[in-house]
Amino acid sequence: MLPVNEPRAESGTIDPADGLEATLREVVERLAPLERTPCSSGEREAAEWLAERFRGIPGVEVALEDEPSWGTFPPTSTALGLLGMAGAALVLAGRRASGALVAALSYAGIVDEAQNGPRILRRLIRRRRTTVNVVARVGEAGGAQGDGAVPSGAAELRTLVLLAHHDAPQTGMIFDQSLQKRIYELAPQLIERFKTPPPQWWFGLAGPLCTLVAAAARRAGFARAALATGAFGTALVADIWRNATVPGANDNLSGVAALVALAEELCQRPVGGVRVLLASCGAEETLQDGVRAFIARHRHELAAERTWVINLDTVGSPHLVMLEAEGPVWMESYTGPWLRDLLASCAEREGIELQRGYRARSSTDSVIPSRAGYPTATIVSLSDWRVPSNYHLPSDIPENLDYGSVADAVRLVLAALRALASGTHGAPLTGAAPGA
Repeated sequence: MLPVNEPRAESGTIDPADGLEATLREVVERLAPLERTPCSSGEREAAEWLAERFRGIPGVEVALEDEPSWGTFPPTSTALGLLGMAGAALVLAGRRASGALVAALSYAGIVDEAQNGPRILRRLIRRRRTTVNVVARVGEAGGAQGDGAVPSGAAELRTLVLLAHHDAPQTGMIFDQSLQKRIYELAPQLIERFKTPPPQWWFGLAGPLCTLVAAAARRAGFARAALATGAFGTALVADIWRNATVPGANDNLSGVAALVALAEELCQRPVGGVRVLLASCGAEETLQDGVRAFIARHRHELAAERTWVINLDTVGSPHLVMLEAEGPVWMESYTGPWLRDLLASCAEREGIELQRGYRARSSTDSVIPSRAGYPTATIVSLSDWRVPSNYHLPSDIPENLDYGSVADAVRLVLAALRALASGTHGAPLTGAAPGA
């Protein structure tokens, strides 16, 4: 593994002698052939293999944690789209009050799903299933108990939680990158100006909103527009539902492989004073069922003033990027901006390209710990045309992964961990912001 305080190759390259590339390739190539749909047998097989891989690293204690999930999001979203269309049809039939009520329910349900709300409809109409999280502990006095119980005094430790997810997404026509790539080829400076993508979920909200306007203003044109937009949006979501699960090398075996590489590095070169929890969650592609359960299970041992969270999600594109916020419907800035500043400082010191100022219109596992009050940073990566490489596409295979970017993500986290442990570069000794 690479000693972070020794000279290294230029950012984006891997020194074959350090063994890092071998680890990254091993994990990605072993897990990519598994069909890792959330809550599937393939997702569990991946989790079990990953747990055994962690157990082979001296000093790492591992637990497999079964957690509740309600399956992938397209079935619920398709039902909500159909509900919105039904509301528009009621308004056109002259039943304005009933149509408005149905549209309002559709609107609220879409916001609940997209923006990580309490998921009321999902829990009411979907069958409860099981996902599995893999939680590995490094640098914790006494280690974890055989049943995954927390050692006495664990809540007093300063902790860095590193997140990734081992499930994989389904594809669909909405994920095609041809248009954005073509715009980049014609006008690269135009693409580079935009650091927040269009809010795709707003399209799903447009139908119910038009229906509410139609009911209030008695304008049939708005109801017809609601039917048209609702049909189009529902068809796009249903297309995801009917399509296959992709290999997910970039999204997110790149992050999973980084967790394994980090565990190996910390085994060889421990960092004193901080324990590290490596959490590979399941059911991220359901819109965060796995990480919700992880935070609920472990919150009692993770004091907000002594815990930091770094999420590695889709880090195998050519350009590493640090997100500042995320929000499918409205934006939520991550808790603890000092942590993002620390990572940027470490990247500059290590000579690692890390672009800033980006915000995501998709949801990641980061939003859950951030809402819980933990300082949170999210590392992703983008192609030249400013989308993750092969995102949710069948081409997301190991051969198309930029292992140099994944290696840089590993180096960056190691540098940040050492800074957090030492309190250097303005990092606080607790989870609170400097000067708080």
